[in-house]
Amino acid sequence: GFSFLCGGLQHAITLSQQLELFKEYKGKLAKVAGANKSATIIKDSLYVLSAGSSDFLQNYYVNPLLNKVYTADQYGSYLVSSFNTFVKGLYGLGGRRLGLTSLPPLGCLPAARTIFGYHESGCVSQFNTDAQQFNKKIGSAVANLQKQLPGMKIVVFDIFKPLYDLVKKPSDFGFTEARRGCCGTGTIETTVLLCNPKSVGTCPNATQYVFWDSVHPSQAANQVLADALIVDGISLLG
Repeated sequence: GFSFLCGGLQHAITLSQQLELFKEYKGKLAKVAGANKSATIIKDSLYVLSAGSSDFLQNYYVNPLLNKVYTADQYGSYLVSSFNTFVKGLYGLGGRRLGLTSLPPLGCLPAARTIFGYHESGCVSQFNTDAQQFNKKIGSAVANLQKQLPGMKIVVFDIFKPLYDLVKKPSDFGFTEARRGCCGTGTIETTVLLCNPKSVGTCPNATQYVFWDSVHPSQAANQVLADALIVDGISLLG
C-alpha cells in the first residue's frame, strides 16, 4: 500500500518501487507467455491497494518532524498525490482494475487507544476524523482518475464503517472483545517476533476478538468485513 521511507517505515517498499517491481514482472511475464497473452493477463488482473494506515499511525502521529509541520489534512493530500501518481503509472503499464481499501477507524485500533487515548475512554476521536477526511479525499481522487483514464475501473472498499460498527457493538456480530487484540497483551504488539500464537498472554479463542494484534483485525473480523464489501468486489469483476 502507501509507504514512505521515513519514521517507522524504513523497510517498507514505496509505491514507486512497487511500480518498478511490477515493470520487472511484466517483462518476465512477456518472456514466458508472449506479448499478446501477457498484455491480456495484465489488463484482466485485479490489483488491490491498502491505503495509508501505516503512514498515519506508524509515521505521521509519532513523528514530530511531520505532525508539527503539517496538519493531518495536508499530510493526507500528500498521500493522495502519491496515490494519483501510482494509479497513472499502473494504468500506463496496462492495469485496468484496482480495488482500494479506505482508511479504517484509526482511533479505534488498540495501538492508537493505548498510545494516544489516555484522555479518552473510547476511540481516539481526532484520529477517526482524520481518517474520514482522508477517505473523502481518496473518493474525490478516484472519481477524477476514472474521468482521466478511459477503461480504468477503481472501487474503494470502505472498511471504516463496518469495522467501526464491529468495535462499537461487537456482541451484535458474535465478538466479546474489541478494545485489545488477541495476541500478547493485545495493546501494542504487531510484529511476528512480538506477536504470534505462542506469545505470552495470547488468547485461546481468537474468533471472539475483533483484533488479532494491536492494528490488524482478526480472521473472524476480516470475514465480517469481507461479507460487507462483497457487492463492491463483484462490480470490479464485471
